[in-house]
Amino acid sequence: MAKREHHYQVSVEWTGNQGSGTSGYRAYARDYVIRSGAKPAIPGSSDPAFLGDAARWNPEELLVASASACHKLWYLHLCADAGIVVLAYADDAQGTMVEGESGRFTQILLRPRVAIRAADDLELAKRLHHAAHEQCFIANSLNFPILCEPTFEQVDA
Repeated sequence: MAKREHHYQVSVEWTGNQGSGTSGYRAYARDYVIRSGAKPAIPGSSDPAFLGDAARWNPEELLVASASACHKLWYLHLCADAGIVVLAYADDAQGTMVEGESGRFTQILLRPRVAIRAADDLELAKRLHHAAHEQCFIANSLNFPILCEPTFEQVDA
């Protein structure tokens, strides 16, 4: 199979100059705006622990969201291919980051709650989470574990 390259263009603009730039550690806001094409802008900042604005998305949250969204998209794809009808999917993902000499994420835990059609194969639906993890572009790009603890409900469509 031929390798295909995909390219992604985003603009990240710092909007936190409060008049004196970075003249001191507390002299500037950590605010920024993420843009890509005509999509809605994403307001960002650093984590409040690092003087950021809690009302804005921080890079750590965006990383966890990216891992969760990528896993979900692959899971839905694989379920569709396998004849598993997913009726609802919601994930309460959590990332763990440790500060130190070189701060880093140590893991992301995905906790998807999945509703599938009552007549579908529950064991197959469970196994497809492993396959989704194997396919996820984000998970394959990270150097720490992404764990998945799904729960399921089978409902009449």
